[in-house]
Amino acid sequence: MPPRWSRKPDRKDPEFRRLDDRMNFATHVATFSAINSGLWFFRIFGEKTSELSLPGGVPGTPWITAGWALALLAHGVFIFAIARYPDPTPPKKSGTGFGPSS
Repeated sequence: MPPRWSRKPDRKDPEFRRLDDRMNFATHVATFSAINSGLWFFRIFGEKTSELSLPGGVPGTPWITAGWALALLAHGVFIFAIARYPDPTPPKKSGTGFGPSS
């Protein structure tokens, strides 16, 4: 079931930004999984069918996977640990208490 948003989507809304960033991360994980599984399938398939047991597919498959995994890790750390979503409208300070307003 896809997520539903109860109001008009606005990138300035911190809750919407958080949801959007996490959905982008999920898409990143899915793309990583799909492409890397294909790369490794053809690499292992070539290795098993080759007379010399040489790996097939893209020659740099381990490097591609390692580099992309690091980028995915950095993306995850940013989304779940570093990113802050402050409210775009600062709270009013004048006229909110019993003391004189400044």
